[in-house]
Amino acid sequence: MTVTSFALVLGKKVEVMRFADAPETNAASPTLVFLHEGLGSATQWRDFPTRVGEATGLAAIAYSRVGYGGSAPVDLPRPLTYMQDEAKDFLPRLLDALAIDTAILLGHSDGGSIALVHAALDARSQRGRVRAVIVEAPHVFVEDVSVASIAKAREAYEKSDLREKLARYHGTNVDGAFRGWNDAWLDPAFRSWNIEEYLPSIVAPVLVIQGEDDPYGTRAQVDAIARQVGGPAETMMLAKCGHAPHRDQPEATLASMSAFVRRVLVD
Repeated sequence: MTVTSFALVLGKKVEVMRFADAPETNAASPTLVFLHEGLGSATQWRDFPTRVGEATGLAAIAYSRVGYGGSAPVDLPRPLTYMQDEAKDFLPRLLDALAIDTAILLGHSDGGSIALVHAALDARSQRGRVRAVIVEAPHVFVEDVSVASIAKAREAYEKSDLREKLARYHGTNVDGAFRGWNDAWLDPAFRSWNIEEYLPSIVAPVLVIQGEDDPYGTRAQVDAIARQVGGPAETMMLAKCGHAPHRDQPEATLASMSAFVRRVLVD
C-alpha cells in the first residue's frame, strides 16, 4: 500500500510517497530513493517503485521536488544550476529528515542528473550514504536533440492539451513545474551546462539505462558516464524505447535494475 506524507525541508513542504517497506530482517538495508524527471512527480512513478521494492526486498520512496506534485510551489525563474542545487542543498537534508542512512538512488532524466551529482558530493564528503546509483536517460551535458525536443514540448504546452494532462499530477503547481524546467533548458546560457566534472568522484556502482529512441538524448550521455565515473559502471541500451524506460520497457528495466541491486547488496 502506498502512503503519502509530507516532510519539511528548508522551510518547504515536500510530498513523499512510501511504496514499499523493507522486511524487518532488512531494516538496516539501503532505501530505494526515486528521483523524478523534469515534468514528473512522485505519483507519476505509478507502481514501478513498488515493483522494484518487492523484487529487491528494499524499502522504496519517491518525492516530488519543490514546484512539483503536492510539494510547495517554486519561485521562478529557476537558476540554471537547479539540478546541482537540488543535489547539494536539498536532497541531503530530505534524506536526513526521512532518517535514511543508506540509499540507492534511482533517477530519471533530470532526476538522474541530480542523483549523479549527489553521489559525487556524497563521496567527496566521505558521508558514504549512497550505496549505488541507477539512472534512466540522464543528462551530463546538453545536446542539440535535447533542446529541439524541449522546444517542441513548449509548443505542445501552449497549443495542445499537455497542460491539462500535467495538471492532473501537479495541480496548481503545473505552470511552475513546466516553466521552471522548460525555461531553464531553453535559456541560451544553459547550452554550456555540464556536470561531467562530478563523474570521477562517483565511486558507488552505477547502472545507466537509455532508450535507443529517446528524443531527449543519445548514447553519448551513457558513454560519457560509463567512461568517466570513478567506480564500476554498467550500461543498457533498450530497443523500441523512448525517454522513460520504466514506462516504455518496464519488464526489461525492472529485471535489469533488480539484478543490479542484488549484485550491489552481495558485494
